[in-house]
Amino acid sequence: MTKKSIICRDIKGKKYKVKAEELNFRPSVYALIFKGNKILLSKQWDGYDFPGGGVKKGELLEEALKREVWEETGLKITPGKIVEAAEDFFVGIESKKKLHTILLYYLCNDPKGKISTGNFDENEKKYAGPAEWVNLKDIKKIKFYNGVNSPKLIQKAYKLHKD
Repeated sequence: MTKKSIICRDIKGKKYKVKAEELNFRPSVYALIFKGNKILLSKQWDGYDFPGGGVKKGELLEEALKREVWEETGLKITPGKIVEAAEDFFVGIESKKKLHTILLYYLCNDPKGKISTGNFDENEKKYAGPAEWVNLKDIKKIKFYNGVNSPKLIQKAYKLHKD
C-alpha cells in the first residue's frame, strides 16, 4: 500500500487528513423512491439523506438495499436499476471509523407498508427521524447529508422513473 494521505470529511463537513492504510472499504447502497411528484428521504439531524447504508460481508447488493430501506423507513421495496455510482472518503461522527465508500444509487419501485422508525438501530435513534415524502419542487431548498449532488441525482432518477 502507498504512503498516500487522503482528505476525509465527517457529516458536518469537518476535514481530516487520513493515511490510506487506515481506511476501511465500505460498499453502500441507497434508494431513490418516488410517489407522484415526491421522493422518500430519510430525516437526519436538520436535513435529509437517501434511505440506505452499508453492505454487510456476504450480503448481495439488492438484499442490503432492501434491508437498509426497511430498517430506515419501515417500507418494503423492489430494487430497480442503478442510477449512479460514486465514491467518498468519510469519517464516522461517532465511531471515528475512516471509510472509503463506494455508493450505489438504485431507482426503486413498489414501496409497501407504513413509514416507521421501529427498525432503527441504537445509533440511528440518536440522529434520525421518520422518513418523509418530500415534494420535488422543494429539493433545492433542503439540506442533504451526503457527498453527492442530491438535487441533480434526484432529477436524473426522476426522469428515468417517468420514462
